[in-house]
Amino acid sequence: MDEALTVRIVLLADAYSPLRSSGAVLLRDLASEMSGMGHEIHVVVPSYSINSVYEMVSEGTLNVLRVRVPRVKDTGKFRRALLELLLPYFLLRGMRKSSLKDVTWNAIIWYSPTIFLGPAIARLKRSSNCKTYLILRDIFPQWAVDVGLLKKGLIYQFFRKFELYQYRIADVIGVQSASNLKYFEQQPLRRDTKIEVLQNWLAPAPVGSCSISVENSRLRGRKLVVYCGNMGVAQDMGFIMEAITLLQPRKDIGFLFVGRGSEVRALETIAEQRGLDNIQFYDEIDPEMIPGLLDQCDVGLVALDPRHKTHNVPGKFLAYMQAGLPVVARLNPDNDLEKLIRDEQVGLSYSGEDPQTFSKLIEQIIRDENGRGLMASRANSLSHNRYSVSTAAGQILGSLAICNGEAQIGD
Repeated sequence: MDEALTVRIVLLADAYSPLRSSGAVLLRDLASEMSGMGHEIHVVVPSYSINSVYEMVSEGTLNVLRVRVPRVKDTGKFRRALLELLLPYFLLRGMRKSSLKDVTWNAIIWYSPTIFLGPAIARLKRSSNCKTYLILRDIFPQWAVDVGLLKKGLIYQFFRKFELYQYRIADVIGVQSASNLKYFEQQPLRRDTKIEVLQNWLAPAPVGSCSISVENSRLRGRKLVVYCGNMGVAQDMGFIMEAITLLQPRKDIGFLFVGRGSEVRALETIAEQRGLDNIQFYDEIDPEMIPGLLDQCDVGLVALDPRHKTHNVPGKFLAYMQAGLPVVARLNPDNDLEKLIRDEQVGLSYSGEDPQTFSKLIEQIIRDENGRGLMASRANSLSHNRYSVSTAAGQILGSLAICNGEAQIGD
């Protein structure tokens, strides 16, 4: 690549590989792709596992600066909110003490959630006089209001100020669904802020070994419906458990839940109390093992609380598509993902409140082996055509260049 077209970019987020969250994997793949394009990429992320104030790891033109912070995840809600509020100041302190102290950036990219990185982005933007791109995967606090987790009181207003602040300092905001564009029609944005749909992405991943072996589990011999990812309030997993309970008599169908989240223990308790032998839970696994896990399964499960009014395409959906798994999804009404599943014919979806109807959809997709095979083929094609990391990287770089009025820096 021509040296004149090489740009120095900093990416900030609250999670990065080797963490196993979908956001961590997305950022790792994006940073690696941009680095492979010849750009100088610096990732700045918090870490509670290092002993020094910061730790820098370099891999060619990709550099990862981990900054020591107190543990944020898996703590009480008040402590988590306080530490996330302080997160940008921890990251700036780490950068000041590292070799990045006096670096001038050509572009800044950051990932939300969290909504609290705004002060760090604003500081870096002022010092470098450069453009910024917000990868927005979660419209918070709105989704928390939608599912009844939060009311529109003082706490909501507190979060809302940080939400709006990060929108105001972004030159480009990449949302993950066309329906999210409507949300921004009502937001007090700068007149020159660009809002665009930035699809989620997933780098190619070969099928390898996996620590989970279905052959050695009680689900051996069953057609498997797999759920891989977060199990929290936003997913309304209680509804899914009702459907699984209705399918208990079906000895040919099994459910594999792999991941973590606030509702995991409650779900395990429900399974124990009801004596469900058609479901098995595992803790989250390394992202590199996901293809090996999905290779053992037949259908991917997507779950979103129907009270959501905003829209998204979960990372697990992309993983299912890449693995050639048709999906069965319970979604909020009129979700863009529902239209996508229907139009591309890669699975079945439902947005109602009746677990029995949903359980019959699961039976239908398991029963129709030929139809499932066609869905699987279309799913794999969809993954390659629409959700590649190279497409996402090119779009982000191109949008930043358009803001600068220059030729595309990804060329």
